[in-house]
Amino acid sequence: MRRTLIAATVAALALSLTGPVAAESAAPAPVVTRAGLDPALVAGRGARVAFAEQEAENAATNGTVIGPGRDAYTLPAEASGRRAVRLEPGRHVEFTLPASANAITVRYSIPDAPGGGGITAPLDVTVNGRDRVTMTLTSQYSWLYNQYPFSNDPGAGLLHPDWWITECSCVPAATTPPPVIPKPFRPSHFYDEQRLLLKRTYRAGDRVRLTAPAGSAAAWTVVDLLDSELVGPPKIELLAASVLAFGADPTGRRDAAGAFDRAIAFAKRKRLKVYVPPGTYQIDRHIIVDDVTITGAGSWYTIIKGRETALPRPAPDGSTHTGVGFYGRDAADGGSRDVHLSGFAIEGDVRERIDTDQVNGIGGAMSDSTIDGLHLRHTKAGMWFDGPMSDVRITNNVIVDQIADAINFHTGVTNSLVANNFIRNTGDDALAMWSEKIPDTGNTFARNTVQSPVLANGIAVYGGGDNTISGNLIADPVREGSALQVGSRFGAEPFTGRLDITGNTTVRSGTYELNWNIGLGAIWFYALERDIAADVRVTGNDFLDSTYNAIMLVSEWSVKDLYAITNVHFKDIRVDGTGTSVVSARVKGSATFENVDARNVGAVGVNNCGSFGFPATGSEFSLTDRGGNDGGWLAPWLLPNTITCDDRPPVVPPPAPSPWRGGRR
Repeated sequence: MRRTLIAATVAALALSLTGPVAAESAAPAPVVTRAGLDPALVAGRGARVAFAEQEAENAATNGTVIGPGRDAYTLPAEASGRRAVRLEPGRHVEFTLPASANAITVRYSIPDAPGGGGITAPLDVTVNGRDRVTMTLTSQYSWLYNQYPFSNDPGAGLLHPDWWITECSCVPAATTPPPVIPKPFRPSHFYDEQRLLLKRTYRAGDRVRLTAPAGSAAAWTVVDLLDSELVGPPKIELLAASVLAFGADPTGRRDAAGAFDRAIAFAKRKRLKVYVPPGTYQIDRHIIVDDVTITGAGSWYTIIKGRETALPRPAPDGSTHTGVGFYGRDAADGGSRDVHLSGFAIEGDVRERIDTDQVNGIGGAMSDSTIDGLHLRHTKAGMWFDGPMSDVRITNNVIVDQIADAINFHTGVTNSLVANNFIRNTGDDALAMWSEKIPDTGNTFARNTVQSPVLANGIAVYGGGDNTISGNLIADPVREGSALQVGSRFGAEPFTGRLDITGNTTVRSGTYELNWNIGLGAIWFYALERDIAADVRVTGNDFLDSTYNAIMLVSEWSVKDLYAITNVHFKDIRVDGTGTSVVSARVKGSATFENVDARNVGAVGVNNCGSFGFPATGSEFSLTDRGGNDGGWLAPWLLPNTITCDDRPPVVPPPAPSPWRGGRR
């Protein structure tokens, strides 16, 4: 009975989010989007990708459109664009191809098993009513519950009953009588995606129909979007050490780890590349790489898969499991150099979050190295580097469906580049520089696309110096974070030198912080463990359709009188839509504003609480108007430090973003 009730509750999460059932209709013209928006609104931002994105809610369907909605722990909130289509068995959604394509990616959600662990269900794919192929969807890598570090069990009690939770506004373990906490508690991480090479190349205008067949084991199938792509032929390397020559099985039936090790050793002796031909290769442990080039036939053709495997005893680093991954040597052992990885996919088997486990797609320390054109999914973190290390170039990768981060530069990573990567559905910060113990310096995150990070931030910088965040597109963060964060937290070294945040676009950003019961800004600065006093330049960014504030500067209540945020400069900013204010200041300090234009602002332009001392002289946070701030949001009466503190004003959903007349100054 308990499992039946839990299953009914999980199903209700989707079934209650109903919209009108669409009537059967002719296939509309294709609507291609980027981050759920007209591509013209985000031109020049984010990754250049080979596929065309189409949202299911814009396609022809006899299913039900769910959303829009931004409340955490709901299916619409985790969907791209905050809407999707729910199909009951027998229902379909049909997309019109905008260009020739021979491959598709489907982002979807299906229910969990009553006791957790996931189910499988079919999804029929036809083109123009013919050439049916059945995809087998799974929820085995979805559906996490409860408090950090989460659980796969929908019936589990609170993992931390000694933590304050907003659901009862109490600490359950310290409350009499104890509160009744509904189960499943805080379900999340609903979506997964699958790729499919079609039987042939289809033309623009052909219709791809996705049908949840009658009799499906899934009571419902939610389709979020379809990406269509024209994939080129496999790449062939003739002058290379092929892993097949060393016994690798391209069918995936036999373990190939030893064959990869032998091919790498031979290639290093002969100064050759290692080539991994088309096929699926089973590897259930780390492959250690140093001074070697490994290339595949392309990420659609060369698939390296692995099962997560329990270790007989914990490793020295605390890992209790291992799994497929390419790792440089530990930094303590000198790290690896001259590693070049390209043209293959890594598919892991990580279904739970154990932070001590090294079950990442790429790991260790790699200097003077490149990682290009990989497709990573179902690992804990796509790439997690533990420095010191320098000069790594990470480009043109697709990283999806991660339990934690996509890419993290942890501890002393310097002079490195992350550019033109596409990231969707991470379980923690999508891109992060974390200067724990040793600062990250001289790094650049440029022209990446981040969509739907389920937890934390799209891009986060924790300490370090002379780093740059430029030209990125970040959309739809869900909870406990936002699009961009600058934070003195997690034991990070101080910010030094200059931090440039330039030419980025955020979309539908700013989440509700459950612990504080307030909304966050699309970009937020957080002084938790020390001052933020470096030269921070926020220039040429667009903040579109922010759920709450566009800009937030904040400290924790317990340290509000200790730390300040100063020397932050905002220039040439466009704010198109905020649910509340343009700026929310909940910390002592100061910032300057020049040519910050805002429209469709839901509340007073500046929510200035300072550090909550409310002195007669005004707020402890000051704003300097350097001119050109249009839209009436920075009125003279607000300057320099008028107290306007209202942390929880009514949220006014703004209209959808639209083109901005005129160019930048």
